[in-house]
Amino acid sequence: MKIGQYYCAAFAFLISFCGTVIAQDFPNRPVKVVVPYAPGGPSDIFGRLLFQKIGENTGKTFIVENKPGASANIGIQQVAKASPDGYTILLTSSAFVINPSLIPNSGYDAVRDFAPITIPASSPNIIVVNPSFPAKNFKDFIALIKQNPSKYDYSSPGAGTSPQLTAELLKLRANLDIKHIGYNGGGPALQAVLSNDVPISFAVLPPTVQQIMGGKVLGLAVTSSVRYPTLSDIPTVAESGFPEFEGETIQFLMAPAGTPKQIVQKLNQDVVKALADKELRNKLSGMGFIVNVRSPEQSEQKIKQEVEKWAQVIKANNIQAD
Repeated sequence: MKIGQYYCAAFAFLISFCGTVIAQDFPNRPVKVVVPYAPGGPSDIFGRLLFQKIGENTGKTFIVENKPGASANIGIQQVAKASPDGYTILLTSSAFVINPSLIPNSGYDAVRDFAPITIPASSPNIIVVNPSFPAKNFKDFIALIKQNPSKYDYSSPGAGTSPQLTAELLKLRANLDIKHIGYNGGGPALQAVLSNDVPISFAVLPPTVQQIMGGKVLGLAVTSSVRYPTLSDIPTVAESGFPEFEGETIQFLMAPAGTPKQIVQKLNQDVVKALADKELRNKLSGMGFIVNVRSPEQSEQKIKQEVEKWAQVIKANNIQAD
């Protein structure tokens, strides 16, 4: 081996060794987990349950900090600009992959500015209707909308949210004419259907499960690739005539770009261990989450796919943020 090659190999080994030592010691102070939404929402609840378990497993301190505002951009930008040392990380939902196409000058690039730790879970979006709605299943729902163009409205948590974009994707695939009524969050959007102010909602599953199980609203179809176990009698859109249709609200756990790979991998392993806990998985499942932890590499690939998919929907429907 030439002297130059020897020194390069030695330097590479030293860097790898130092990174391993840092990861073994990580974290030696509290880690801040930024959730770019108000307290009580799906990401906030998921994050608090997840990092409580991680804290129990590791004996380390993880602090969930809510940074809502600007359609989640405030919190996302904060983490993008944070020191890439693993002590400030982001837990966010699908706004992360939607905003760069929806909001001019969103202030971040979902791929370039972040190092994926994992995609720990997702929630199907779900189509629900007031029990008085004429269609009682998804097939009849599609037929009814087609027979009555411009007659029906649907609610969502707001323009550019994952449920609204899922509705717009279905409109493209099924050639539907149905008007969007945006609300300030999933709770008000669901309440509009409960009171029958709006007959249909494209909703996030976590706050909707109990309303379906209680008979307050009727679930017509979920938008994940597979049925949701707790509501296994509700079909997927994909199996109901629209192959490969998928529109989920995904949870993304991200670190700033440049965070050492050993620290990213350590955090990934902590998540894997926490979500292997049967009690926690059952609790999350009952709330509307599907746990399916991905590697950093798998997460990066999924992020690229989601950015591209929703960019196409936004452009095709000329969707603009509220």
